[in-house]
Amino acid sequence: MFCVATTELETKMNITKGGLVLFSANSNSSCMELSKKIADFSPPFLFSRRLGVEMGKVQVYQEPNRETRVQIQESVRGKDVFIIQTVSNKQCKMRKRGSIVSKLLASMMCKAGLTHLITMDLHQKEIQGFFNIPVDNLRASPFLLQYIQEEIPDYRNAVIVAKSPASAKRAQSFAERLRLGIAVIHGEAQDAESDLVDGRHSPPMVRSVAAIHPSLEIPMLIPKEKPPITVVGDVGGRIAIIVDDIIDDVDSFLAAAETLKERGAYKIFVMATHGLLSSDAPRLIEESAIDEVVVTNTIPHEIQKLQCPKIKTVDISMILSEAIRRIHNGESMSYLFRNIGLDD
Repeated sequence: MFCVATTELETKMNITKGGLVLFSANSNSSCMELSKKIADFSPPFLFSRRLGVEMGKVQVYQEPNRETRVQIQESVRGKDVFIIQTVSNKQCKMRKRGSIVSKLLASMMCKAGLTHLITMDLHQKEIQGFFNIPVDNLRASPFLLQYIQEEIPDYRNAVIVAKSPASAKRAQSFAERLRLGIAVIHGEAQDAESDLVDGRHSPPMVRSVAAIHPSLEIPMLIPKEKPPITVVGDVGGRIAIIVDDIIDDVDSFLAAAETLKERGAYKIFVMATHGLLSSDAPRLIEESAIDEVVVTNTIPHEIQKLQCPKIKTVDISMILSEAIRRIHNGESMSYLFRNIGLDD
């Protein structure tokens, strides 16, 4: 998919070994596992499309008072330094009258000396504008599409499903490349990131025009009401594949799966880039009508997999390795975005 010929790879590895250092941050043990896959200094690395470098020597630990200490144990002078960090719980939208935490983090990271950022499927693509440095927002969709084609028998009898109108563009992008039909579920219950909590109703709604001033004509705000659940598209006798970027609180996915079952879908898959799977999500998935949940290894979920065999993982370390190599060598990144839609 993102292939490099073996002979060409050998030449490029000789270039990267001299001036590239890869460090793993301290988010969790699975971050180190992802970092090792990106580096991949094992003997057959020339055939695995990885960087072929050793992990940088660093100690990251917390003092008893929870103060984080970082000790770099090798020279990085004059080298390109890449830090791998998985981030799972950073806000990207305004909550009532609060701040946008992602903007604060972007400012802090740039102030600390960050010169380039590689991300994977940002929840809101506008976050790239928070940074005053180059941002490459990679996509996991090619790996998820490959999984559908190789691991779902009779996928030609599938329909791509958006569990809400907000996910319709992503579903359409998947459907067009797989040449499948699309269905959209409308009228589902609002989730935690709905417009009720993102600041659109702040300050509170005006109860009457006269409450402010008799001469000030402000129209009364009318609250939204969700219509009855409907499915736009035919899913009867089909495999339903729900696509989204994040699966965390699974209530909306469970409700969508129940609706699809009622409409005649005989198998239900969920495909998402980031598998946060918080709280009792594994148990709820295991007891639900969902047959399989497929996520990538951008966020650790090994414990959740032990609790729910329905959860499967797709490895995306290869594209991160190639992105790092291209940035280090000053090569174009456009190759990594070929045939990828803006709506993925």
